[in-house]
Amino acid sequence: MPPIRIGCSGWIYRSWAGDFYPERCPQRLWLEHYASVFDTVELNNTFYRLPRREVVEAWTRRMPPDFTFTIKSSRYLTHMKRLTDMDQGVRNLWERLDPLILDPRRGPILWQLPGSFHRNDDRLAHALEHLPTEHGERHAFEFRHPSWFVPEVMDLLRAHDVALAIGDRPERPFQTHELTTDFTIVRFHYGHRGRRGNYSETELREWAARLRDLATEATVFAYFNNDWEVFAPRNARRLRQLLSRA
Repeated sequence: MPPIRIGCSGWIYRSWAGDFYPERCPQRLWLEHYASVFDTVELNNTFYRLPRREVVEAWTRRMPPDFTFTIKSSRYLTHMKRLTDMDQGVRNLWERLDPLILDPRRGPILWQLPGSFHRNDDRLAHALEHLPTEHGERHAFEFRHPSWFVPEVMDLLRAHDVALAIGDRPERPFQTHELTTDFTIVRFHYGHRGRRGNYSETELREWAARLRDLATEATVFAYFNNDWEVFAPRNARRLRQLLSRA
């Protein structure tokens, strides 16, 4: 696996039609076109609703052999249950996503906590102890409240071989780029131009340098989530170009 994989958070965006996707490319072939450009994707629709099993199976058939995907866990577990009742919730999720979980192209599983979820070491420890690993699953947590960014929480992640996901947003000066295991996920939400602005050349160059540094110690999965006005695939391509330079 390359030390850095770059893609987008999802591929089904109507605003990309006629731009990233060619005019005559039907939606049923969008995944194939996406996978011809990028070698990884964050499956973020699994966060909002559980896809039907036949849909999940179709995704696995359509992805090329050298492709990899990150699965974003259900908001039911992270935002509604807030990491309680993990046993049954995880079982239900894994049953639906079984074709993805068992696929050798599966990358990490992302657990994004809401900004209103304050630090709770006991609840986090309980969740970490119940994360499935029997099929080689690797997990990453994205914290959105500053109270989580303390040494004790980082030590908890390390003890369970779980990654700290890096969420890039200007209003998160507390976000650290700390490694807690041998991989990380970097999620590009938006830069200093705000939610409707793409990343500037300066920002992308700065991030290229950061990713190179991270990749000396860990595998990096980087995903652009700024899908407005087709910024995500453009920024992802440009970052990849910058990283390809010696």
